[in-house]
Amino acid sequence: MTLILTDVTLTYPDGEGRLTALDGVSLEVPAGTLTAVVGPSGSGKSSLLAAAATLVTPDSGEVVVAGTRTGPLTPAARAALRREHIGIVFQQPNLLPSLTAAEQLQVMAHLSGGRTREARRRALELLDAVGLAEKADRRPHQLSGGQRQRINIARALMNEPDVLLVDEPTSALDHERGAAVLDLLVTLTRERATATVLVTHDRAHLDRMDRTVTMDDGRLTVPAQV
Repeated sequence: MTLILTDVTLTYPDGEGRLTALDGVSLEVPAGTLTAVVGPSGSGKSSLLAAAATLVTPDSGEVVVAGTRTGPLTPAARAALRREHIGIVFQQPNLLPSLTAAEQLQVMAHLSGGRTREARRRALELLDAVGLAEKADRRPHQLSGGQRQRINIARALMNEPDVLLVDEPTSALDHERGAAVLDLLVTLTRERATATVLVTHDRAHLDRMDRTVTMDDGRLTVPAQV
């Protein structure tokens, strides 16, 4: 399955006028590939992720997630689509302090009506995939920043999404831990066949991506030089 944005325009109220966040953006991300999005602050990168995640409704254009046209969907149907087909990795992990690593993931399955035993098995499988099997019963304060971000990624994969949207996952990490997280995202994209979009300021590892595009003043421009 793929993620497809076609001629997407998104504006926000700005005083008496409108501020254009996305200006005719088109992007296709096939399954099993990772597209990095770079650009200056305020260029529209976060708006691109929000539109792809169906968290905002574009003024015009179309967003297709896993073969589903999202424009005609009701808010409830969009929420269901996000639960079942979209994984979101936020900039900050925002883990619940009282829950163990495994429980952070299991919560996602419970929200979708999953069974407890199957959710536990799936959580342990994903923790193993991100190299944290031995930390399954640790709480956030017992983990490093890099480990918490890995749990954040595993949590986004809990419901086997077709689309994975990642917002600045290395911003709070040092170079070594940031590189490890990016390597992990590349590996998981291939193994899980997700259509992955990664917003990043870290240009050191863009050669690992399948494609790099640049946002500038709300427009998607030619591939960045790396």
